[in-house]
Order: sequence, then C-alpha cells, then structure tokens
Amino acid sequence: MCALSDLDERKPFAANVDDVDVVLVRSGERVHALADVCSHAAVSLSEGDVSRKGIECWLHGSCFDLETGKPSSLPATEPVDVYAVDIRDGDVFVDVTVTTN
Repeated sequence: MCALSDLDERKPFAANVDDVDVVLVRSGERVHALADVCSHAAVSLSEGDVSRKGIECWLHGSCFDLETGKPSSLPATEPVDVYAVDIRDGDVFVDVTVTTN
C-alpha cells in the first residue's frame, strides 16, 4: 500500500484500498486506518487535523478516536470503521475486510 516512511507523524494520509477510501495516521511506529468519511457529514476525515483526542472533521469539528473510531465530540454520534493494519518490512498494509471496532 505505502511505505511507513511515506507517512508523517500524526498527519492524515488519504488512500484507497480495494475501492474503500481510508485515512491513515502514523503515531510512532504504529499506523491507524479509519474509513475516510465523517459519520455525521460524509466529508473526508483526511482533510482534518490530528490531535491527542483523535482525528477531527474539518467541517463541524467531530473528533474520532484512532483506536475505536468512536466520536468523542458532537455533532457525530456514530463511529467510523477502523481497519486492521499490518506493517511488514517497512511497508504498511491495510485490510479493509477486517474492522477492529
């Protein structure tokens, strides 16, 4: 999919995996993969900002936990999908058939 070195620390990275839009967020040597769509407004989360709370939607400010996909602030009330990530030999692989939430 991409190299771990292609991802900037805590900066959203938009990708498409098997026709599924995904946002990747690197945190140290770990990578989180979430559906790249806000469950409230259906806009790309990859255009938002990453904070200690998670990834924040740029339109209305809903924040989604990187581990669970659950919103921690309104107006979103529904979680977004979180996908399984595997890092092998410095490369990042996302399995969009496996959700972890």
